[in-house]
This record gives sequence, structure tokens and C-alpha cells, in this order.
Amino acid sequence: MAPTLVIVCFRCGGLLLAQAEQKTRSCPYCGGTVYVQKAKRLASAKSAAEASQILRRLKSAEATNR
Repeated sequence: MAPTLVIVCFRCGGLLLAQAEQKTRSCPYCGGTVYVQKAKRLASAKSAAEASQILRRLKSAEATNR
């Protein structure tokens, strides 16, 4: 099974999850098309559950920095 990535939308800066083998992913925040291989990667996880935990921690840290 391919790793799950935490990536950044180039358009709005939103954080989202994508499977490493995906070519594109639609951003749930702005609707933009994110090219997974070109997107900025913040983390990689072995499972979707682990990636989800990482995503929650990153969003929480981002919220406290505002």
C-alpha cells in the first residue's frame, strides 16, 4: 500500500491528504486541482489514520500561531 501524504494546496494554502500514487487531488477548501507529485509535501505516513493524526497536529499548530 502506498503512503498517504500531507500536502499543501498551491492555490489557497490548505492542508490535505492524498495517496502517493494519485496524480491529482481536488482541494476541499478552494476546489482547485492539486498535482500531488508537484505539491509541497509536509509529511508522509504509512496509513491514512496516521496521516490524519499528523494533519490534525499541523492544523492545531497553525491555529495557535495565528
